[in-house]
Amino acid sequence: MNPYLVIILDIMMKKGCTILALLFTINAIAQPPQKKVLVFSRTLGYHHASIPEGIAAIQQLGAQHQLGVDTTTNSAWFTTDTLRHYAAVIFLSTSGEVLDSAQQRAFQKYIRAGGGYMGIHAASTTCYSWPWYGRLVGAYFNGHPKPQEAIVNVIDHQHATTRHLPVKWKWLDEWYNFKALPTDVHILLKVDETTYTGGKHGADHPIAWYHEFDGGRAFYTALGHFGTSYKEPLFLQHLWEGIVYVTGPGLPG
Repeated sequence: MNPYLVIILDIMMKKGCTILALLFTINAIAQPPQKKVLVFSRTLGYHHASIPEGIAAIQQLGAQHQLGVDTTTNSAWFTTDTLRHYAAVIFLSTSGEVLDSAQQRAFQKYIRAGGGYMGIHAASTTCYSWPWYGRLVGAYFNGHPKPQEAIVNVIDHQHATTRHLPVKWKWLDEWYNFKALPTDVHILLKVDETTYTGGKHGADHPIAWYHEFDGGRAFYTALGHFGTSYKEPLFLQHLWEGIVYVTGPGLPG
């Protein structure tokens, strides 16, 4: 038994604490600290109306899986002392130059110390002037056609973020084109450009991937434009497993 627990229980027993109080103390000390993620949704460019639905969905997933979820649009949270409390930071449809140089340094230090990053949808429209972030997210956004249905091809059906999906998945979204396709990442999903109009990458058009980067873990999905997406079980499972990946081992299933 933990020697500190023995000392605390001994003191409580001498003070005549009840069995119930002792049990609560044992449980509190024995339980490992709850993992937490920070959902960051600051926008200085386009603001997606679906952000509140995305936040609510992640909060619901956290409640279901014993994961703490904090949310902010305040870049001042990006300090070494604050970020160290989180297993991962989720950029939910952020846009523009949302971090100043000091905040960038803190976030870079966080990732290099083993922190996790998850980017959802417009996260790839963020921090164009910061090449390190571009490598973290994997690719920068470069326009999209009007939202429309298309077929998503599952490239890796073994990974937890995609193994629940049909091999060919019909989905309605904004289909992002990128300035350059991601390199040194593991591709999970590609959109079939023959099933919609406006794609610019031909047969090789990735829309979700993951990689280990600069000491940490990163997962990005370009899906999630519509608020209704965050009520779809297949998409929610895709997001949840992405969270599990970036937060590392030990997260309850």
